Amino acid sequence: MLTTTDWNAEWMALQQARRKADDPSYWDSRSHTFPTSTEPSAYARRFIELADIQPRETVFDMGCGTGALAVPLGLAGHKVVAADFSRGMLDRMSEALKQVDVHTVFPMQLSWEEDWAAKGVRPDMVDVCTASRSIATANLRDSLLRLTDIARRRACITLTTGSSPRTDERIMADLGLKDALCPDYLYAINILAAEGILPQVDFIRSERNDSFDTPEQAVESLRRMIDGAAGAVVGEQQRQAAYARLHAWLNDNLVPNEHAGSPDGHGGVQKALRLRNPRVITWAFIAWDK
Repeated sequence: MLTTTDWNAEWMALQQARRKADDPSYWDSRSHTFPTSTEPSAYARRFIELADIQPRETVFDMGCGTGALAVPLGLAGHKVVAADFSRGMLDRMSEALKQVDVHTVFPMQLSWEEDWAAKGVRPDMVDVCTASRSIATANLRDSLLRLTDIARRRACITLTTGSSPRTDERIMADLGLKDALCPDYLYAINILAAEGILPQVDFIRSERNDSFDTPEQAVESLRRMIDGAAGAVVGEQQRQAAYARLHAWLNDNLVPNEHAGSPDGHGGVQKALRLRNPRVITWAFIAWDK
């Protein structure tokens, strides 16, 4: 029997215990590391396939980043309002749009928390709303209902099946922190269900290849992952035990990187060491029709 009666209240409390969300200036500073490739990733292709956007339908893409969805949707002939709170990300997207001579994507600097009506975002404004990897907000219910309000036909989002895309569930379990793993997507499903909405759910898997200059850099990176995922969810004793296990785990799983010096896909180059297996992130694709 499910005992939680207010899924959004529990979600909001969980966000308070987690690592503070990055602000626009952080993403502005990172925007130059994102490629302006106009070729969609496997993740973006699968998202667009599942979104089932029909020819000539209009789209509002919230948290668009550098245009992972907006650029291919524009190339397909859709009119897209592409919104993000980072001016740097929007500028990178504009560069990509210029490369392919697309003029049907309209950038908008906008955060989840702003007064959308004051920015001209109105109910039933577009056919389909999307929020790809961008809706882990402080108030999830408010964000979900905003998308529902703006879309005439359909809304589509992705959330991790773990507690963060920065978190590797396999590593966390190996380090004895399985209890710290929180399936974010279940909150969205239950919040929607409480609103009388029965969503479609699918899953998209993607891989990330982390590399490091030194073993010490790998330790520091994975310690940050532990801290960000565990937050106030686990006790200090359990966290210290995970730190202790980390060195032995890296001895078994940190290996020379045969691709060192090659482009890393984020504006830099791959480093001397890598994890034996890529980090796997599973995204829950959640969509609902109106």
